[in-house]
Amino acid sequence: MKNRFLEGRIGPVSEEITALDLPVTGRIPTELNGRYLRNGPNPVGIEDPQAYHWFTGDGMVHGVRLRNGSAEWYRNRWVRSRSVAERLGEPWPAGPVFADRDAAANTHVIGHAGRTLALVEAGIRPYEMSYELDTLGPFDFGGGLPGGYTAHTKRDVVTGELHAVAYYAGWDHVQYIVIDAGGTVTRTVDVPVEDGPMMHDFALTQKYAVIYDLPITYNAPLARTGARLPYAWNNDHQARIGLLPRHGGSDEVRWFDLEPCWVFHTLNAYDEDDTVVVDLTRFPRMLQKGGLDGNSAPVLDRWTIDLKSGKVLQETLDDENQEFPRVDERVVSLKHRYGYTVASDAVFDTGSGEVMLKRDYAKGTTERRLFPVDSAVAEAVFAPAAPDAPEDHGYVMAYVFDPERDATDLLILSAQDFTGEPVARVHLPVRVPPGFHGSWVPDLD
Repeated sequence: MKNRFLEGRIGPVSEEITALDLPVTGRIPTELNGRYLRNGPNPVGIEDPQAYHWFTGDGMVHGVRLRNGSAEWYRNRWVRSRSVAERLGEPWPAGPVFADRDAAANTHVIGHAGRTLALVEAGIRPYEMSYELDTLGPFDFGGGLPGGYTAHTKRDVVTGELHAVAYYAGWDHVQYIVIDAGGTVTRTVDVPVEDGPMMHDFALTQKYAVIYDLPITYNAPLARTGARLPYAWNNDHQARIGLLPRHGGSDEVRWFDLEPCWVFHTLNAYDEDDTVVVDLTRFPRMLQKGGLDGNSAPVLDRWTIDLKSGKVLQETLDDENQEFPRVDERVVSLKHRYGYTVASDAVFDTGSGEVMLKRDYAKGTTERRLFPVDSAVAEAVFAPAAPDAPEDHGYVMAYVFDPERDATDLLILSAQDFTGEPVARVHLPVRVPPGFHGSWVPDLD
């Protein structure tokens, strides 16, 4: 029996590539100076294909460096965890791990305080990578992390702080973590929870860290079978959402009950009068019996938490199957107008789609950019035209597979001409498998 995550355009690549002076169709905007980075699972050898779980594959970071209107390089590099380094016949770039949990971070890659960090969750610490994507080793922010970290951080553009909520099956709590603009951990808060819930993402406003305590929890019977991801849907776990004041303690968390559902990804959240508004993609159910098959499709929701009534209004804004929501990172925790998702009949099962959506939340309208079948359009990342440019003034960037070339392009669109001709296509020499998340990391100089 085959495993669809190991085959075709979804399957892993077997080599690390360095390609210089990449060919370009169109014109790369000269204001884009930095790196477009994307992380995703790309296992180094598979002993048992049937036992392979997409969420647990070894991380590989893919990057394109843009400068002065040219595409200077493309690199793809495995994150060298101890296991990956051993399988590649290399020494491990040792560093501080937590609870003997070490894995090649495979979910996200960000820049913070001048460092490049590959991220994953569940008690595993980030891996620091060089500018050219070589692995430097596990990283704990100078000893500041009490435990592991998360796949999804939120940067407050007002303060420069990086916020996160981390979880680990061995804890009876989750941990809210604040790291300042210079890379120092300044605050941790342990928030008690039951059943060991998975918390892939959270939300941030100017007042609150918004915590999702939803019905996917640690599953001991699955763990005893040797499952790489021992988490599953739990009918007995009450779905709820918590508001932790950003400067408050765990005793100040206010919880609100929800209808059962699952959230992998937040688009954004903000405070508005006596409410907290959270835009996200929602699954009615997910990881039933721990598996990725037979789950319901994700839809675009808005949840409005009414602080006076103590109730949550859960509204579906768009019932098309869509995932990987993103906004302009400069409006995280502030009221946004625009958001981006990727849509397809199988967007979650493959990590990609054939439609890119741009929603105007002020007008309640959606623009659709269609791609050919098998284009494997990845998550859209917004890059501003200038640090102080308005929200919609900039570029939307994504990896898109070209079936005719059997290789991938870095697509650069004008955000204000979302369905028009691309500004540029950077032609990579190889295929980039559909993965998870990435970032535009502008150069600091």
